[in-house]
Amino acid sequence: MSHETMGWLLVLAAGGLEVLWPILMKQSQQCQGSGRAAWLGLMMATMCASFGLLSWAVGQRFRLPIGTAYAVWTGVGAAGAATVGIILFHEPRYAGRLFFLSLVIAGIIGLKITHKADAPPHTPANSVAAEEPAGKCG
Repeated sequence: MSHETMGWLLVLAAGGLEVLWPILMKQSQQCQGSGRAAWLGLMMATMCASFGLLSWAVGQRFRLPIGTAYAVWTGVGAAGAATVGIILFHEPRYAGRLFFLSLVIAGIIGLKITHKADAPPHTPANSVAAEEPAGKCG
């Protein structure tokens, strides 16, 4: 598996966690006391893991373009959370809502498909990370 493919799988996994944490938040609202705290703790851990996977995907090893990766990550999370809301929480299924949800999904697919065609070759010479030695930030 190529580094790029692995990076995109990390973005999709991070997007999946972006779908999960709102479910955990909704669940926490149905609890009180230590039960609520446990659900909120799990939600926070899920959020941190999502950020961590996205950071890994755009970092030194996989070097995905941040703009495209971030847009795909948020789109997967938003579209997934809306879909889960419709399926699990019986939220409205209005035609307009479904139409615009499909536009978000089409946008995610379009960004992923076209990111290579629009980007210059990603080499250390044009990488911000190449300007600084690894491990130093200042």
